[in-house]
Amino acid sequence: MRLRRIALVAALLLAGSQAPAQAGGRRGIELERLDRGLVAAATSEGVFLSWRLLGPEATGHSTTGLTSAAFQVYRDGRRIATVTDSTNYLDRAGTATSKYQVAPVHGGRSATATPWPSNHVDLPLNKPGDIYSANDMSVGDVDGDGQYEYIVKWDPSNSKDVSQVGYTGNVYIDAYELDGTQLYRIDLGVNIRAGAHYTQFLVYDFDGDGRSEMMFKTAPGTRITRYRPDGSVASSKYITMPAADLKAGYRNTDDYRMSAADYYEHLVRMFEGWREHPEVVAGHWPATVEAALGLAPGYGDARALVDYFIDVYAPARSTRNALRNFEGFIVDGPEYLTVFEGATGRELQTVHYKPGRTDDGLMWGDYAMARIEPGNRVDRFLSGVAYLDGRHPSAIFARGYYTRTTIIAYGWNGHRLTENWYVDSGWVPMTNPFNDSPHGRDGTNPEFATITTQGDHSLSVADVDGDGKQEIVYGSATIDNDGSLLYSSFDTLPAGSAAPGDYVRLGHGDAMHVTDIDPDRPGLEIFTAHEGATYAPYGMAMRDAATGEVLFGAYSGRDTGRAMIGDVRPDIPGIENWASLPGGSEALGLHKATGEVLGTAIPGTNQSIRWAGDGTTQILNGAIDVTPTINDWTRGLVLTASGTLANNGTKGTASLIADIFGDWREELLLRTTDSSAIRIYLSTELTGHKLYTLMHDPQYRVEVARQQTTYNQPSYPSFYLASDTDWAKVPLRRF
Repeated sequence: MRLRRIALVAALLLAGSQAPAQAGGRRGIELERLDRGLVAAATSEGVFLSWRLLGPEATGHSTTGLTSAAFQVYRDGRRIATVTDSTNYLDRAGTATSKYQVAPVHGGRSATATPWPSNHVDLPLNKPGDIYSANDMSVGDVDGDGQYEYIVKWDPSNSKDVSQVGYTGNVYIDAYELDGTQLYRIDLGVNIRAGAHYTQFLVYDFDGDGRSEMMFKTAPGTRITRYRPDGSVASSKYITMPAADLKAGYRNTDDYRMSAADYYEHLVRMFEGWREHPEVVAGHWPATVEAALGLAPGYGDARALVDYFIDVYAPARSTRNALRNFEGFIVDGPEYLTVFEGATGRELQTVHYKPGRTDDGLMWGDYAMARIEPGNRVDRFLSGVAYLDGRHPSAIFARGYYTRTTIIAYGWNGHRLTENWYVDSGWVPMTNPFNDSPHGRDGTNPEFATITTQGDHSLSVADVDGDGKQEIVYGSATIDNDGSLLYSSFDTLPAGSAAPGDYVRLGHGDAMHVTDIDPDRPGLEIFTAHEGATYAPYGMAMRDAATGEVLFGAYSGRDTGRAMIGDVRPDIPGIENWASLPGGSEALGLHKATGEVLGTAIPGTNQSIRWAGDGTTQILNGAIDVTPTINDWTRGLVLTASGTLANNGTKGTASLIADIFGDWREELLLRTTDSSAIRIYLSTELTGHKLYTLMHDPQYRVEVARQQTTYNQPSYPSFYLASDTDWAKVPLRRF
């Protein structure tokens, strides 16, 4: 560890900074050793420059930001300015050929930057094929040089939601330098389905050696291709399957995708083995398939029962149950978690994914409701990064949130994974796996029974109780840093709901935002949307992050699918919040941080971005074939991202929004319309606020790592950041 601390100080000095001593000599949190991140962009008024203030460089507070050593700006080797109150500068005399450096007073100069021709630059991509589009992204310093590399997930045009029938193409994950140099490509193979719910990829320096690793779910057939600098293939090999799986006959050439005929035979085997199922043996489920389907004894053999189930029973429950067409899913075969070296893609370790699927979703409730959807609830995956001990990052992987809910935390020491803890709600009891209502019902694990149906299509990580260690905000429940249950949020159903007076879960939702929303309250808040309709006490709710208590909310009685927060009204204290039904068909109103309604008109709900210099929040709009824009609620349109598209259908999210270089504002990363490149947009609006890079706030950094997870949510810092920030309350960083 001493060597790592020496390396950290050296890296900061190279970046042009003095690393302050730790308060009391206490070793702090492990965060990336970044360089100055200087970037220059030509504008109509001159050349705009922006650079990083590193976390340990901030020494105090002023009325407009943080304080640190002043920065000197150099053009073509000559000092042209000294900047004290920010980390940006407009050089009105700059030209397209100017070369810039910056340095703190008495510190070393940064690397040289030459101006971009405009406010954006393209990162060239190697497109796998015509049916592919660049999708979600992440960043990490994979080679330890203080600069970020770019990880891109490729989705085929036949990518599916987990509930949709059909085959998909393979998913690819690429690693690039900013100039487009491709380091490697990982082909997940035919046994990982393409879609938002299947591949949650983490990019982070888990072992503290200054270089990021990558972790995600793999399967037989996952292949790593490494490239030379000239683009030629250096090597190509499958991941290493566990010896027990090889002995059992599994191979990397296996194909577990299920055809319609395969699924029919799968049901035959299920029905033939019905009496041996543990739930049947225990007396929890009907003793025969006939009894489960409401048939008289002796209806027929397994095939007759399957025909009845597919052609009569299932369509009678819902006209959408066309099980003869069920194909393309993977409900069998090994499932793995693999750790990859970030710089080369080299496989470091492969283990079995925990927990395994057990079955095709029968135990998870996929057959129990009117919509029969094998492979649905069983294959809901999430991931994140958390500083559970307040110092070292752990990888978080999860499976399930409608019924059985599981979360596991791993540490990585550079050689092997170590399980920190494992959370499992246990199975949700059902009286009949073909006809029941498993949502909103407790699991069988005494401690974690109430976390079922509480998870969202994403998760957040934050130190909600102020102990210096981060918790997992799993939708409407929160897991403490030690893996115990901190709370699971319930409230009373109101008049007009399905069961007025009942005390029920807040339940599942599609959007969640965790930060200090109300600066006049101690601690953090959680703002969420909920889709339980008349069975949910709220369509949107604001909670105390430490206790899960609802501070205010609005009942909708309908699936409320979208919610967002942001300082869109700088004349109002606190961060505003709003929600709408899917498609924006009806808004629940724009609210103050304290809950008072400001009006019925609301900003968009796709994604937020910190783009302006005054600390207000802007909104990314545009989805499917609509050109993305950034809009300010009071000023209107501030950017049209011509020649680009947003991702993820109607969600309209960017590939990534994060503070990847420059000052504390966020960059916008979008795919070009043909996915030949990722276009990176930089805000060139001057700011008079001085703040360390948001990537040196632990909550924001792990939020960026989880941004790619399922339904992408914005990343938030651990402190109140808005147009009325009290800078004296912004934490100083020592690591």
